[in-house]
Amino acid sequence: MASDSSTQRIDLALGIPVGQLDDGDSVVGRVGEDEVLLLRKGNAFHAISPYCTHYHGELAEGLVVGRTIRCPLHHACFDLATGEALRAPALDPLDCWQVESINGTVRVGERMRMPARYTTSDGEAPESVVIVGGGAAGMAAAVKLRGCGFAGRVTLLSADDFPPCDRPNLSKDYLAGTAPADWIPLRSPDFYTDNTIDLRLGRRVTAIDRPSHTVTTDNGEQLRYGKLLLATGAEPVRLETPGADPQSVHYLRTYADASRLVSRSEKAKRIAIIGASFIGLEVAASLRHRGVEVHVVGREAVPLERVMGADMGRWIQSIHEAQGVTFHLETTVERVEGGVVWLKNGASLGACDLIVLGVGVRPVLTLAEQAGLAVDRGVTVNRYLQTSDPDIFAAGDIARWPDPHTGERLRVEHWVVAQSQGQVAAMNMLGQPQAYERVPFFWSQHYDTTIRYVGHAEGWDRTEIDGSFEEQDVIVRYFRGQQLLAVAALGRELDALYSEADMEKEFAATAR
Repeated sequence: MASDSSTQRIDLALGIPVGQLDDGDSVVGRVGEDEVLLLRKGNAFHAISPYCTHYHGELAEGLVVGRTIRCPLHHACFDLATGEALRAPALDPLDCWQVESINGTVRVGERMRMPARYTTSDGEAPESVVIVGGGAAGMAAAVKLRGCGFAGRVTLLSADDFPPCDRPNLSKDYLAGTAPADWIPLRSPDFYTDNTIDLRLGRRVTAIDRPSHTVTTDNGEQLRYGKLLLATGAEPVRLETPGADPQSVHYLRTYADASRLVSRSEKAKRIAIIGASFIGLEVAASLRHRGVEVHVVGREAVPLERVMGADMGRWIQSIHEAQGVTFHLETTVERVEGGVVWLKNGASLGACDLIVLGVGVRPVLTLAEQAGLAVDRGVTVNRYLQTSDPDIFAAGDIARWPDPHTGERLRVEHWVVAQSQGQVAAMNMLGQPQAYERVPFFWSQHYDTTIRYVGHAEGWDRTEIDGSFEEQDVIVRYFRGQQLLAVAALGRELDALYSEADMEKEFAATAR
């Protein structure tokens, strides 16, 4: 699809000739004061908001697949007819307008009001849903429950003291100082009140009593559930750093972590980041934006080689080095003496004001284990995200689900995966069976470069590289034998969307 900027001010209420739009074409115009995207799919016309409700991506640059439209930025998906946000990371629907085609002219009429869509059958909706975890999966599930018209009690219990937030932004724009604090909450306080979602912050669940369908919180309160969603997420792997002042050691997981790091970095001159992971490198990029000297220490020979291969890893390293980041690879921190960071290879980083650890996370499984649920390096779920207890579901970083693509069980620590699973779990808790067969997706931002990754490859035996890293116009495909497992794209937004759609078809065929 494409949108010609010269058509931005076309009055779509007056109409345009039907023949102006071929199948698949679109035009951005206006209806009154509103910008509207009018697109043609076969003989049908649809009028929707032109911007994704997640990060304002231009949908005219996206991809139409069946009855849906996909955002080129982060692959949010919307129903063309209703505007419903079908897939993360979008949680809000698009506005839609009435369209009529008469005597060779297509006109856009009034904005449509879409009623809540109930997904429950008689007797299938639970009386109440309790969600344990206020991260991506838990928040997405709560929004989906209310969006589907569920009228029962929804309780969202979060161990965090801050409301559900846009966690990917914490290591990116917020840490860099280019996103204000008021962008970080996913919803305003009024949202929870208006949608009767009982959000309880700073509240941990200490026990699940499955026979009585109750959870006990750390203040001794017991809450009864009809269905329970475990979305306890993951916690940072913590390393001992001998000699380091505890006040100088930082992890980045929560809004409080990010705010503390922002505050401390304002006066810092040199920072050591332990771990050349995505989170470590995104922190490096953000702190370089603040003008801080950054040293990255990693055990691997090439950053991100295990996840994206040596070619992509070397290129990512090169763009960081071009921005002044110094890498110390195939080593780790041995000790800190008088603020001076020493490495195991004998090198010194000099005096570092802060140490940031980004060496990975581990799933929080204690609650599931204590409840006697099936656990195998994650909470074991079926294709409907149902645990070994039919009234308890799991989603997000803790869930290990059967992947229809490879036949293996996967546990993936990606924001969009967690949100998607929260949405699917909500549907299943309402008695509307929906298998989780979505293609994993994540994005990673480094300065002015965004990597989009579709699929999941824990191991591959060959890669195919099409394009140029230097021109940031490249796609890398990861194969095991003849099976395509994943693609990583730079500047190839449509290629990434097409790859996702092709994988979805294969997923569906395998599932059948």
